[in-house]
Amino acid sequence: MTQDLFDSVSPPSGRPDPGTGAPLAETLRPDRLEAVIGQSHLLGPGMPLRLAFEAGRLHSMILWGPPGVGKTTLARLTAHHFQADFIQISAVLAGVKEIREAVERARLNQTLNHQTILFVDEVHRFNKAQQDAFLPHVESGLVTFIGATTENPSFEVVGALLSRAQVYVLHSLTETELATLLDRALASFPTVPGQPGPELTAEARQRLVAYADGDGRRLINLAEQLLTAAGTAGRHRIDGDFVATALSPSLRRFDKGGEAFYDQISALHKSVRGSNPDAALYWFTRMLDGGADPRYLARRILRMAWEDIGLADPRGADIALAAAETYERLGSPEGELALAQAVLYLACAAKSNAGYVAYNQARAYVKEAGSHPVPVHLRNAPTKLMKELGYGREYRYAHDEPEAYAAGETYFPDEIPRPPRFYQPTPRGLEGKIGEKLAHLRQLDAGRQVKKTID
Repeated sequence: MTQDLFDSVSPPSGRPDPGTGAPLAETLRPDRLEAVIGQSHLLGPGMPLRLAFEAGRLHSMILWGPPGVGKTTLARLTAHHFQADFIQISAVLAGVKEIREAVERARLNQTLNHQTILFVDEVHRFNKAQQDAFLPHVESGLVTFIGATTENPSFEVVGALLSRAQVYVLHSLTETELATLLDRALASFPTVPGQPGPELTAEARQRLVAYADGDGRRLINLAEQLLTAAGTAGRHRIDGDFVATALSPSLRRFDKGGEAFYDQISALHKSVRGSNPDAALYWFTRMLDGGADPRYLARRILRMAWEDIGLADPRGADIALAAAETYERLGSPEGELALAQAVLYLACAAKSNAGYVAYNQARAYVKEAGSHPVPVHLRNAPTKLMKELGYGREYRYAHDEPEAYAAGETYFPDEIPRPPRFYQPTPRGLEGKIGEKLAHLRQLDAGRQVKKTID
């Protein structure tokens, strides 16, 4: 049975007793909503789950997300917050007997006027008939159902159950969140009294965070394994080389050759960028052979499409997305073929990072330039007052102009008299045509300016 995150928690009072044998990940599991790190889109102020907790609205839900991001933790916190009896069963291990026992326990709770939360871990592993068995108990209010799944519930959870539960999508932890979690793990690891705790170099921390790949539980387990190895070796200062040596057996799921998995994803990305389909396919299959999660590879392949191919060949992003969706439907090993062909297409496609560069430049410009008001002629005027104020009065409707282009029209704020040009198309692929069109439009703008000067 998988357990989800220990997203992170404030350091507990006292350190875990190594004699209890409790994993550090379990010791760090949050005991209050405020202690959870990550999932701010659900738990932040004004966000759905936070509002549900504050309003006292207990409801059935499906928690969908990758391993180690907090599904079990959120289910337990829900039960704690609403003072409900928490019954947890795993779809991997449970059968009819466990389901019947859970229902009987819920009925007993009902006689005591006590709420019951039935948490089904890996609910996607139950078949249709087993999932349907929960329906009458959910509809009657006997139990509040919480299912956890790493699979798309649209495909893996029956429609009737899905319609009675709110789906919440949980995200992998960011590097910043993992770094915070690592701090909590280091602060909570038992040390010898009177001796300083372990010290990790920046490289060691970076490697641990990279190895975790967004999985909070994996990060804590790796940290625990690393600190135990350091203690055995009598090391106080832990560097990147020691991390690679101490954790190499644990990294074989990403790398059967011994290198760190993030070096391999870098090699895959650079091979695609370098238009070498054979090398790209080699690194892709190396990572699969090492046990890398195909969904992780799918995310990286989609990133490559937008970062390195962009508008030079927009079909690349479509193919990468279609490959990811194909994998979700087929799984392994059949779905891996779609990902492999996406890698091949991207490696052979025309390359451009012009959109990537333009986006980064625009973000930096906006951050420095501040917030200028929208020009009056570009403002919408849905009310009489706005029309009287001149909103939209001098706006030129492009479709009514020659070539459907309002030559000389301005779209930047008035405070930016010399608008920057962030996007510089390359001459490769479709971007070559885009560049030609933009050059033509700028000629029309220049002609308009000359005409204004003459007039």
